[in-house]
Amino acid sequence: MQQPIAVLDSGVGGLTVVKEVMRQLPREKIIYFGDTARTPYGPRPADEVTRFTRQIVDYLIQFRPKMIVIACNTATAVALEDIRSRVAIPVVGVIHPGARAANGRTQTGIVGVIGTEGTIRSGAYEYALKQLSPSLEVISLACPKFVPLVEQGNFRSPETYEAVRSSLAPLKQRRLDTLILGCTHYPFLADTISEVMGREVALISSNDETAREISTILHDRNKLARNEDSPVHQFFCSGEPRMFKTIAQQWLGEQIELTPVVWQVPKIG
Repeated sequence: MQQPIAVLDSGVGGLTVVKEVMRQLPREKIIYFGDTARTPYGPRPADEVTRFTRQIVDYLIQFRPKMIVIACNTATAVALEDIRSRVAIPVVGVIHPGARAANGRTQTGIVGVIGTEGTIRSGAYEYALKQLSPSLEVISLACPKFVPLVEQGNFRSPETYEAVRSSLAPLKQRRLDTLILGCTHYPFLADTISEVMGREVALISSNDETAREISTILHDRNKLARNEDSPVHQFFCSGEPRMFKTIAQQWLGEQIELTPVVWQVPKIG
């Protein structure tokens, strides 16, 4: 029960999931790995993303986690089942939780999905949404400009607004009322995305639903943490740590001010 939850991502995007896990499950210890040296994953071939994901999981297993969360949509789309076949603990992805949230929110039955090239190419969101409701119309769009902006900490600027405006222009003519942020980096740009799409379009990220799924699985397995002390979280990144740490501290804010944190840069691959 005192074992950590391991969370991995191609970079800083998975911090959006971590923040919600910390909010919903404040007693749980988090070990986070952001592969900032090799981000973004979206343009990479599926076999390369799978190999990177395996390397990170092999590294994280030494900490004896009770669960692995693949907080990267691209890695979830291409490597989730592979990782599940390789480890003996639960492995949670972020696509099905996001699809469930969007299916419950849409009124028009027209759902947009934005993500990396790899996620959109996989068709994973469309498959997950159609499983829930075959009548849904799903409009998918790759937005490759977004992840580099987030990894640079460039959340709100004229450059960011123009990149979001031009990228989302094809969706503006459609009658969608719900837009899935199909990359965990994209909530960092949520204000700008909402400004471009209009307040009548609901933005859905998988963070809330993923944290609920984590809680449900741990509860069912009697694995929820019961310690009264604040957990000591560990954050790892494979690349230059200063920007990673700055973005993490800015995004998580109070969540990590209240608990001890260890920052490290390991060698993998």
